[in-house]
Amino acid sequence: MIDMDSRLRVARGIAKTETEAAIEVFQTLKRRGHPDAPPPTVSDGWGGIDEAMVEVYGVVPEYKGVGRPPTRKRPQSDWQYLQVVKQRENGRVVGTKLRVIYGDEDEVLKLLGKSIAYVERTHLTMRLFNGRLTRKTLAFSKLLEMYRASAVWEDLAYDLVRPLKTLRVEVFFDDPHRRWKPRTPAMAAGLTDHIWTVKELLKTVVPP
Repeated sequence: MIDMDSRLRVARGIAKTETEAAIEVFQTLKRRGHPDAPPPTVSDGWGGIDEAMVEVYGVVPEYKGVGRPPTRKRPQSDWQYLQVVKQRENGRVVGTKLRVIYGDEDEVLKLLGKSIAYVERTHLTMRLFNGRLTRKTLAFSKLLEMYRASAVWEDLAYDLVRPLKTLRVEVFFDDPHRRWKPRTPAMAAGLTDHIWTVKELLKTVVPP
């Protein structure tokens, strides 16, 4: 999952099914600043995310004394989740359909927009930088453990080492040849003040 403003990859989920992977993502987000409710979310039309939200953040309704006590978790009224479903003809994308899963339709569309371009672009970047995602090749991962290890490294390099052109900011120096300051997603999110090197990344020990 990426943050739309900073492009920071804030969580990852790796599992056998979409639902299991989404549950892992929201469990991570619950530990990282969203303890009570999922952040506003936009995704493509693949399933699993709405079920994962309910599994991680859902609440069993209070028993009102009539009938059987409720046992199933329910989504909450303040959640916001939008799906952008691709419409295809003869294998080609010809349009998209918006589907508001949770939240007020007007508020969700105003907040989240009508595109998943950032998601699609980061998927492309992942397939370019991580050979284990490239289908029908010898590098494609068969073991979750090996893919998880490569995904962790690729996420760290993306967030800390690789500056993105869309995140650069204009600066004003006496040097006429330098107009822009490059930034990584971690810099845009305020997590660091410089572009890391691979050497720095490898030598940094993260406390448990």
